[in-house]
Amino acid sequence: MLNNTKPNTNKNDAKNGVIAAARSVTSEALFAGEREMVIQHAGHEYRLRLTAQDKLILTK
Repeated sequence: MLNNTKPNTNKNDAKNGVIAAARSVTSEALFAGEREMVIQHAGHEYRLRLTAQDKLILTK
């Protein structure tokens, strides 16, 4: 389930000690029944895999 909290984008808020909650998403929602997914970032591909021990591995 996706948490629709907006990230802190106001620099003045950070200076004043106001910290917004980070966006949250479950691994079940990310993987959608699969064990591996590809993440595109800055022109590179990263693979996020779910191991047999239910741990996450991110590789480039």
